Amino acid sequence: MGKRIETGVVIVGTGFSGLGMAIQLRKEGREDFVILEKADDVGGTWRDNTYPGCACDIPSHMYSFSFEQNPGWSRAYSPQPEIWDYLREVTKKHDLTRFTRFGQEMTGARWDSDEARWHVVTKAGDEFVARFLISGIGALHIPQIPRLPGIERFEGESFHSARWNHAYDLRGKKVAVIGTGASAIQFVPQIAPDVERLTLFQRTPPWIMAKPDREMPTWARRAFGSVPLLQRAFRSALYWVLEARAVGFNGHPGVMKIGEKLAKRHIAAAIKDPELRKKLTPDYTMGCKRVLVSNDYYPALTRDNVDVVTDGVAEVRAHSVVDSAGVEHEVDAIIYGTGFHVTDAFDDLDIIGRDGRNLGKEWGAEGMRTHMGITVSGFPNLFFLLGPNTGLGHNSVVFMIESQIRYIAQMLREVESRGAKAIDPRAGAQERFNSDIQRKLAKGIWTQGGCQSWYLDAKGVNRTLWPGFTWKYWLETRKVKTEDFELLG
Repeated sequence: MGKRIETGVVIVGTGFSGLGMAIQLRKEGREDFVILEKADDVGGTWRDNTYPGCACDIPSHMYSFSFEQNPGWSRAYSPQPEIWDYLREVTKKHDLTRFTRFGQEMTGARWDSDEARWHVVTKAGDEFVARFLISGIGALHIPQIPRLPGIERFEGESFHSARWNHAYDLRGKKVAVIGTGASAIQFVPQIAPDVERLTLFQRTPPWIMAKPDREMPTWARRAFGSVPLLQRAFRSALYWVLEARAVGFNGHPGVMKIGEKLAKRHIAAAIKDPELRKKLTPDYTMGCKRVLVSNDYYPALTRDNVDVVTDGVAEVRAHSVVDSAGVEHEVDAIIYGTGFHVTDAFDDLDIIGRDGRNLGKEWGAEGMRTHMGITVSGFPNLFFLLGPNTGLGHNSVVFMIESQIRYIAQMLREVESRGAKAIDPRAGAQERFNSDIQRKLAKGIWTQGGCQSWYLDAKGVNRTLWPGFTWKYWLETRKVKTEDFELLG
């Protein structure tokens, strides 16, 4: 029999979202919470993705908590081990391990209206009963693995980049890489020199800009450590430089043309072969898919042992992959660089709200809908961090997380100060929020850019990104508009 644990708040996940929420609760003097973590350590995405070359594509000094600045970043764009270390240090500093239950993967949650409590169940068989449930599970944690015809016959090694098999030695092997997204452009240059042959299966080429990465000079690290205000000023400057990019994504494609020219120059500088250059040049508007940054991806593709195949995968055989042109490529290993389940990440999660409403089924049928990307009508005291339409294509999501953790803390105070049992967004307020979001997104590059991307759900609706400036989201989440919510009992 599993255990039953009662608490005030259940937080799910120990990435930036979950840890940030826990720190905010502690700042407010709350210690009546537990954090559920499916793994045996904190870190979320930055714990799970250990593939060669894994790094952030947002500058380090922005991709960190504003209240926990790190003067010691080694590079302008942090490698994965440093970000993971940073999250572990933050956990240690704020004594969050004692609130964390490792090896506890949430499999479902049920709202009990009579008790005004969430009953959260885990794979370990335990039940956590809490007044408030806060999901910090994020979108980039369920690997998207395509169902390749005949893959069950394949006798070689296969794995997703987020589940990298470090025990498998790639040296001297023939490797097929499926996909050319953010992960693939980082690991391909790392493994290309070691493998005998690398066959890269590309469906759609990404737009790639030069990465303005550099080692952080010792004097800068010392200065940031000695004068925290200096680092704040640097961070602020970075924020506004990144924020300016939102103009191009939101109904101003002319701005993206400048970016496209720079990106084409970047291709031309590295790729001399006109046929390969044509394969790698996108035919859609920049920004429609995630814009990537790399200095070593294009040079890696010019190696004699690397082939770029733009014909899709027709069939997998015991020791080979056959493309749609009928060419057979002998391979020892298949590595998926195919990203994650994003718009359908909650379909299998069994979350039951008021009147037996099933969140996964509703979102699966109608698309993900929330109020402010945080609350869902009909699901009282349930909060999402980095929920639908609060992801970004131009700036740091940590900025969005910080806006949300403050907003949620304010909602918890609202419920308790008014002597209510629960808070639930009104259906009308949620509908207005979504209509406004989708109206703005309709003008944006993601809808008008002429591509298919993971930002869009099965019906072609963008349920992922925030359409515009992040400072506007910060403004909208500074104060809870109580008229948008119903206080229960």
